Amino acid sequence: MLQISAFKRVVIWGVCFIGLLFAMPNAFYPRVERHNDAAKAIEAGDTSPETAADYAAWPNWLPSTIVNLGLDLRGGAHLLGEVQVEDVYEARVEALWPDVRDALRPLRATVGTIRLQDSAPGELRVRISQPEGMEAALEAVRDLAQPVASVTAAGATDLDVRAEGDVIVVTLSEAERLATDERTLRQSLEIIRRRVDEVGTREPTIQRQGERRILIQVPGLGSAEELKALIGTTAQLGFHPVVGRTSNPDQDPGLRNEVLPSIDEEGVYYIIEKLPVVTGEELTDAQPAFDQNGRPAVNFRFNPHGARKFGDYTAENIGSPFAIVLDGEVISAPVIQDHIPGGSGIITGNFTVEDSTQLAVLLRAGALPAEMTFLEERTIGPELGQDSIEAGRIACIVAFIAVLAFMAASYGLFGMIANVALLINVGLIFGLLSVIGATLTLPGIAGIVLTIGMAVDANVLVFERIKEELKTAKGPARAIELGYEKALSAILDANITTFITAVILFVMGSGPVRGFSITLALGIITSVFTAIYVTRLMIVMWFQRKRPKTIEV
Repeated sequence: MLQISAFKRVVIWGVCFIGLLFAMPNAFYPRVERHNDAAKAIEAGDTSPETAADYAAWPNWLPSTIVNLGLDLRGGAHLLGEVQVEDVYEARVEALWPDVRDALRPLRATVGTIRLQDSAPGELRVRISQPEGMEAALEAVRDLAQPVASVTAAGATDLDVRAEGDVIVVTLSEAERLATDERTLRQSLEIIRRRVDEVGTREPTIQRQGERRILIQVPGLGSAEELKALIGTTAQLGFHPVVGRTSNPDQDPGLRNEVLPSIDEEGVYYIIEKLPVVTGEELTDAQPAFDQNGRPAVNFRFNPHGARKFGDYTAENIGSPFAIVLDGEVISAPVIQDHIPGGSGIITGNFTVEDSTQLAVLLRAGALPAEMTFLEERTIGPELGQDSIEAGRIACIVAFIAVLAFMAASYGLFGMIANVALLINVGLIFGLLSVIGATLTLPGIAGIVLTIGMAVDANVLVFERIKEELKTAKGPARAIELGYEKALSAILDANITTFITAVILFVMGSGPVRGFSITLALGIITSVFTAIYVTRLMIVMWFQRKRPKTIEV
């Protein structure tokens, strides 16, 4: 009869205490946030007095995990970009020319001379002087094709090879294009995530939308332009042989060459070979540094494959210039003075300290595989975010007051016990959000407000069931016990179905929908816990102390 073991009581109150303890730092949000930022700065080597003061603003023995605020609450930058996957097709097909040339060379007696022709983007066109050898040429080029690396394209190859008169036309197959699209989007997502993480922002949202689009939301960042500067830079680094210099940007560079401007030398253009000796993809590290003259620069290091190619090239081309090209501009064109083994070097140029740091970040994160065009950009100011927080706070307070007043008026003392459990419930929600590192958005606040209204449903079911049992002339202890037992199935059924809905919203939704589903799901868990265990324990403790002959619900 209304007995709860000491062990269960300790567990119930222990869970409530731990949950409220982890929720407590959110009541001192600015102070704890400064403490956490200072802790990271100290780990990075910052020993300034201001950092030490911020670190001491919150005791170390207390939890310091807080709920992360989303873009709509903190303010920040929002971008919707589209990846231009056609760039990848073009680069991939252009890179096939050396392989096609090498495959046709043994057939010179059959196909005659081999010449690269001007081609449309995504096509490689090669003319042979003896069309009667076309079948042999097509067979040789088709042997270059590889199976498509995709489960959905089993048996397909990556190249389509056909003849148009005396011209061999090579394009990517449809299956390879689809597989390339998927790889390009995945690679772009990962590189963008690494670039944003390098800046140290809190809880960015980076996710795919549709076939070619990527949504990027970074709370706390100054503006969309700042985010575009970080994301939009492709950081395509290459080390190219130099053919010559010119002051005419429209000069014909010759086949497989291009004219690129110099960053340091105004009006100077370099004619370089299109195919690089080494690319930025073979970099393993890049760090900001200073050259021998104390000017900002960037140290770099290649992987073993890139180091070998770089070392061989410098050994064979001593006295010749080579161009370091970043995103279509020559940032440096030094003359090779000696063999450079080991695969490490330094990039110098007209950099500031900020420029060299930014370049090192971009190079470490890797090159975007294709250009991104931004379809939508938005900057949400911190004032608007603060307005959203205030609106959410007002909504929570109004919901609280209304629910507390209704429960107290409807169920008296039992309603007041349910109100205390409701306060504990909200504290547990914030404790869980803090522990799992969730991001709270405006829809998430809506989920909490909804939870406040739903949290008392289980108590209403129990209290109404106790009323029914009291009408059958059972004693108060037995009525309370039966009320909880018989209401349990209805409570679980109602909350399980809502929890399933929250899970579906989380799996199928994105952005704000997920924020709503997380707080809704956590609210259901804490509501069931407080209704079944916390309110029951409080009623049992009251009943055992007062021993009333009758009760009024």
